[in-house]
Amino acid sequence: MAKKYWLFKSEPNAFSIDDLQNRPGTKTHWDGVRNYQARNFIRDDMRKGDGVLFYHSNADPLAVVGYCEIVKEAYPDHTQFDPDNKHFDPTALQKEPRWFMVDIKLKEKFKHPVTLKAIKENPILKDFRLIQRGNRLSVFPVNKKEWDEILKMGR
Repeated sequence: MAKKYWLFKSEPNAFSIDDLQNRPGTKTHWDGVRNYQARNFIRDDMRKGDGVLFYHSNADPLAVVGYCEIVKEAYPDHTQFDPDNKHFDPTALQKEPRWFMVDIKLKEKFKHPVTLKAIKENPILKDFRLIQRGNRLSVFPVNKKEWDEILKMGR
């Protein structure tokens, strides 16, 4: 299968790229996704080796701050079963998990965060899903042209 590319949004006050950088092995699981379309991307489409743009949302500035690689494919998100976790889902069953997560590893923290403003001003990125009206997903696909342009801008 061909390598795919994704964008993951995270609020830096909840989990930032610096938090990831400070994790053992610069790896973490990406838990708490509670949107069915985003879940389907995780469960059905993400593969080990895929690239992930790490985006700081609800931040100043809003920006892609680095990139990661998927190092473990989809498996059940344990937070759905934990009543003490904010992502608890009382309707999820151990035998039939509803929510899934992947593990990611930091590959590079950008020297220059790629701001939402810069993305909007770049004609190569005019169709980038991040800037499309009504896009609220925290996880979504990115095409190779967009991936390459964001990496170029961040370096």
